[in-house]
Amino acid sequence: MEFATGALGTLLPKLGQLLQDEYNLHKGAKKNIEFLTRELESTQAALRSVGELPPEQLSELVRIWARDARELSYDMEDIVDTFLVRVQGPGPQSKKGSKRFIKKMKDFVNKAKTRHDIGQDIEDIKERVKEVAERRERYMANAITPTQTFIDPRITALYTKAADLVGIDEAREELIIRLTKGDDISAQQRIVSVIGFGGLGKTTLAKAVYEKIKGQFDSVAFVPVGRSPDLKKVFKDILINLDKQKYMHFNFAILDERHIIDEFQEFLENKRYFIVIDDIWEARSWEIIKLALVENNSGSRIIITTRKHEVAREAGGVVYKLQPLSDENSRKLFFTRIVGGESKSPNHQPDDDLSDKILRKCGGIPLTIITMASVLVSKPRNEWTEVLRSIGFANKGNRQVENTMKILSFSYYDLPSHLRTCLLHLSVFPEDYFIEKRPLIWMWIAEGFVQEKQGIFSFEIGEGYFNELVNRSMIQPREEWEGDDVVCGCEVHDMVLDLIRSISCEENFVTMLDNNNSEGVPPLLSIHGRVRRLALQNNRVVEVQTKDLQQLRSLVSYGCDPDKGVPLSRFKLIRVLAIDTSQCMESCHIEHLQNLLHLRYLRLSGKEVVLPEELVGTLKFLQTLDVEGLGMNTEVVLKSAGLQTQLLCLRFRGACRVLIDGGIGRLTSLKELQMFYYQQEEEPLRRFVKELGRLRELRVLRLRIPDLLPTDVQIDMLESLRSMEKMEHLSLIMLFLVYADTTMWQAAEFRLPRNLRKLVLRL
Repeated sequence: MEFATGALGTLLPKLGQLLQDEYNLHKGAKKNIEFLTRELESTQAALRSVGELPPEQLSELVRIWARDARELSYDMEDIVDTFLVRVQGPGPQSKKGSKRFIKKMKDFVNKAKTRHDIGQDIEDIKERVKEVAERRERYMANAITPTQTFIDPRITALYTKAADLVGIDEAREELIIRLTKGDDISAQQRIVSVIGFGGLGKTTLAKAVYEKIKGQFDSVAFVPVGRSPDLKKVFKDILINLDKQKYMHFNFAILDERHIIDEFQEFLENKRYFIVIDDIWEARSWEIIKLALVENNSGSRIIITTRKHEVAREAGGVVYKLQPLSDENSRKLFFTRIVGGESKSPNHQPDDDLSDKILRKCGGIPLTIITMASVLVSKPRNEWTEVLRSIGFANKGNRQVENTMKILSFSYYDLPSHLRTCLLHLSVFPEDYFIEKRPLIWMWIAEGFVQEKQGIFSFEIGEGYFNELVNRSMIQPREEWEGDDVVCGCEVHDMVLDLIRSISCEENFVTMLDNNNSEGVPPLLSIHGRVRRLALQNNRVVEVQTKDLQQLRSLVSYGCDPDKGVPLSRFKLIRVLAIDTSQCMESCHIEHLQNLLHLRYLRLSGKEVVLPEELVGTLKFLQTLDVEGLGMNTEVVLKSAGLQTQLLCLRFRGACRVLIDGGIGRLTSLKELQMFYYQQEEEPLRRFVKELGRLRELRVLRLRIPDLLPTDVQIDMLESLRSMEKMEHLSLIMLFLVYADTTMWQAAEFRLPRNLRKLVLRL
């Protein structure tokens, strides 16, 4: 599923699935499904084209059509999923033969009615699809509004006075050293790539270096490239920079790209040159530009600036990762913009908490600090607190704010559609929240955001998405331990969070309620009438009408009182449910969870979490169950009869104890297992350890057993581990004598899995 195309990415394969004989649909329904598939494929292609363009380049009619087409796709997927749940889903198990027979007959009648109902639903939806298709034909011909004059807001960075630069001296000198170190002995061309997040000051830094050392070279040029460059024009601009007198009136029109490169090489052949190529977005652009930058052993130097690690890798040479400003320089820049300097602030105190809060929100990003200062400069000091509480970088009405968001939006619209979807989804998390990587990726999979590929584990694909967002500087990686190279999560900068929240709200992707917007919110939460994904935050939730949430697909709640929560039992279509609270969860309608038959992802965190014993067996589509007990009374009982083969991830964390009566070996699709196994009887423990060996698809195993294992059970454990050839992360916390006794390892012929990346063994 992609944000731009709604649910079409996951819906179309499901429509194909309905055509299979096992669903026994009548001929008319199948014919309608084939028609819908053809029409929706065209709609999907049109939506992708629309999604590539910023909203300001689309007509209002096209934006409305795209929104309605996405909403239709969600409605259709709800219908198809409801059919699949009813046909494949569970019912209460009966022990007596007569009751079993009666239930079987009831199921037969109900499923026949379900097949009839979906035939009628498809007939109804067909009319809506026709109407959407007709509007597509009318509107798409004029999808793009007339081109407007566009002024790149980054251009001001090229003309910043040296006296106005703050905190750049150290970075400038370090970059100069990297460029010129060894100049007395090295005449080879040297390339330095400056990489960093949008607004971090890459252009400003490169310009400062350029101005300081350009006098040391025969020919110099500073040229921006941008997202969609005309490379012929880029070459022309560089040549004019290098020799204005020669090339200002040169007839470039008669030369193609190859001949311009030849001209370029001829001009640079015997010169020591210094060229800054600013803001390169694509490795392909650099590959072509590099052809012209002849290596002539004259000590030439090149700086490129980019937001992408891929471009820096392609360029080779030295990579300089630009860091945010220090706290001291952040304060200096802030007060320079407010009153001309920190010392000139009449009310400033060194321990000014308010200024610290403002600067923490800016995170050391120069552009953000300048933007915040531009908003506050006209405000009396006693109004700053209110401004800080209400301001978001996505708020309009301030030119500097709009320019900042325009710069950031360049990075957003440069993302492929599937990455934009994953980035927008991060708007469900609170500000300054540490987002764990693994639960996030499982959530993406449950939402349908991860595009499946033949022969590749879906989690690996999702992890690739995560890493690409890191590489593009859209999220900030966080390591498990200081200095550790293992990234276990991320945070989203406030500036990015405000952007994606704004887009999510405008496009009805996520509806959010928190302390800042819960008061006065009307009963209808979404301006478009239907809430698909709802995020509740910070312990203040308005009462909402259930009818507004009947199409809810995802509910994510952080820090909210369960007593004020929404009635879970009524959300029949919900796929993703994450409730994270320090409160006791008894009042959070937990007993109704087993009625949410569409659930694919369930995460619960609280002081006391008591799940219904039959829960896992009832939820036939559940992929991920993640329970974190924050109190010692959290206990989970798993019945062997209810364990389902479709489960991909089981995580029981914190003080959560797990009792299981066997059957763990049924989870043959399981990829991740984490639990505190609490079973004092030896026979169930022995059975559990042996059955672990059947989990051959496991990639991650984190297992804690508090009691000393008998020697033969320890050997069984080694044999089970030996069968897990795909294991990547193994963590065992138990009284395990084989840690020291290598003869047991040898007797079990144990070898570490070849894909193992992390091994933790503790007593």
